[in-house]
Amino acid sequence: MIRCLAIDDEPLALQQLVAYISKMPFLELAAQCQSALEARAFLEHDTVDAIFCDINMPDLNGMDFVKSLVVPPLIVFTTAYSEYAVEGFRVNAVDYLLKPFGLQEFQRTANRVRERFEMKGNVSAFGPVTSTPLTPQDDTIFLKTDYRIVKVCLSDIRYIEGMSEYLKIWIEGESKPIITLLSMKKMEERLPDFFMRIHRSYIVNLTKIQEVNKNRVLMDADTYLPVGELYKDAFQNYLDTRFIGKL
Repeated sequence: MIRCLAIDDEPLALQQLVAYISKMPFLELAAQCQSALEARAFLEHDTVDAIFCDINMPDLNGMDFVKSLVVPPLIVFTTAYSEYAVEGFRVNAVDYLLKPFGLQEFQRTANRVRERFEMKGNVSAFGPVTSTPLTPQDDTIFLKTDYRIVKVCLSDIRYIEGMSEYLKIWIEGESKPIITLLSMKKMEERLPDFFMRIHRSYIVNLTKIQEVNKNRVLMDADTYLPVGELYKDAFQNYLDTRFIGKL
């Protein structure tokens, strides 16, 4: 089932949208909201696979709402104004429904959502799962980010930052991280031994550490990461095995 969020500030339009969703056997309504702010509050504690979103709404319009999402799910815009179509596709929307639309039009769009959803589901967050251990010649993983699957060289990862159900993967030489829907635990299980978790929110590539200063590690001139209390002993043991000289 594809969990959906329906958003429209017009009660009748929202009622129709909810009714159409209920007629699609592969769609499941997770919530219905009458504003983008209400939807944002819902997404703070829950996730969905697709959003059917009106554009013209007070306080925060649907386009700006979608652009504010760190990793947006599948998006379908609904609006009475055709001039938004081009902008809708610029944010990689699956489809654009021009009001008033009927059940047949909605079904066609719903099928597109299902096709995109199934396409995303064919590859796991790391790509095809294999039990073969990583070797220096196989120093790569595949990650889903936005609607792409990207190849990542493990030795290029500087550190990994956890943020709720998502991860930020910071790569050497890149100013922006790769953001993927994945847990810290799952990521930790797939990483080789030159990575270590030093905090509930951080995993570091030990070869990229430049300096250790009290309970912080320096990754570069602008990036200090904390060492959590639960991880301090393991990290200190690692340092002790590599330390030369007297403390």
